[in-house]
Amino acid sequence: MAEPGEEEAVSAEASGFSDLSDSEFLDLEDMQEASTSPSEPGPSSELPGKDGKLISLPKWKRGLDVSSPMERFCLKYLYVTDLSAQNWCEQQMAYGKELPGFLTPEKSAVLDTGASIHLARELEVHDLVTIPVTTKEDAWAIKFLNILSMIPTLQSEGRVREFPVFGEVEGVLLVGVIDELHYTAKGELELAELKTRRRPVLPLDAQKKKDCFQVSLYKYIFDAMVQGKVTPESLIHHTKLHPEKPLGPSVLRHARQGGFSVKSMGDLMELVFLSLTLSDLPIIDSLKIEYIHQETATVLGTEIVAFEEKEVRSKVQHYMAYWMGHREPQGVDVEEAWKCRTCSYADICEWRKGSGLPNSVLEPQAKKAK
Repeated sequence: MAEPGEEEAVSAEASGFSDLSDSEFLDLEDMQEASTSPSEPGPSSELPGKDGKLISLPKWKRGLDVSSPMERFCLKYLYVTDLSAQNWCEQQMAYGKELPGFLTPEKSAVLDTGASIHLARELEVHDLVTIPVTTKEDAWAIKFLNILSMIPTLQSEGRVREFPVFGEVEGVLLVGVIDELHYTAKGELELAELKTRRRPVLPLDAQKKKDCFQVSLYKYIFDAMVQGKVTPESLIHHTKLHPEKPLGPSVLRHARQGGFSVKSMGDLMELVFLSLTLSDLPIIDSLKIEYIHQETATVLGTEIVAFEEKEVRSKVQHYMAYWMGHREPQGVDVEEAWKCRTCSYADICEWRKGSGLPNSVLEPQAKKAK
């Protein structure tokens, strides 16, 4: 528990509301290392059927109902990182939803290390308190309580970390977690995103492009929240929350400790939306991405991101067309076919097979003999 006067936050894992804020991919920097050892097989091009017999992937896909991906995967909302994954390779993201469980141990280790670094930074500014939850209302209530405590902390101390954001974009609810918000020496509100790197080199432009889109989308949602463009009605519509439902005893106890007198989800929701619009929180002025080496914590470089609202909206509209079932998922262009070299789904990828990409482009290049 935090000492009196210190800010407390509840872990995202405890609330069931988290966003993968440190997603990494194996770039070309890892290609040579990967080419020196036998590659692990990806998912089979055949999948088990109802009777235990293997069926081909095309037949399995035809067996899916014709509903949209949002309906097929029973999703009430999307994470910001779902859309940034589309920016990297939409087909890969779709396979990740349809065929979960193929994340390699190597990539899992990268993500685990990145998460540990994020947690260490979060603990620098506040303690974490785990609150038991039993309902979706309790889970969202915890994030609302975090927002209520972070707003005055940001205004008085100038810095908060792991700030939850949510809002309807193109008819779909998007949620995420901003790594850090702080005021600069000029008094401007800056969003800072931390990205860790397994190797001490900056990412390729394709990775930077994905990261820039991610932080731009965070700004787009946050700005809408403080401008009153996000409504309780929209949130209730998408999440199916019950405003009249009483909050659990653990959540109520935590709310009282924070000085909030609430009984139901509706009470807390009203407080949150009033605080967002009446607290004089400004829109985000600048966006920054910081790349650090996982092992040494050395800062490798900083990327200043120019926010282009028209471009962000255009990309979101394109990506949402897939989620709403208006089009099939798309893979990478031939210029970025190198991404396929470390993709777990390369062996079954229908986009790769149908695009006519030469194997010489997709397979890791062997080192030349000296």
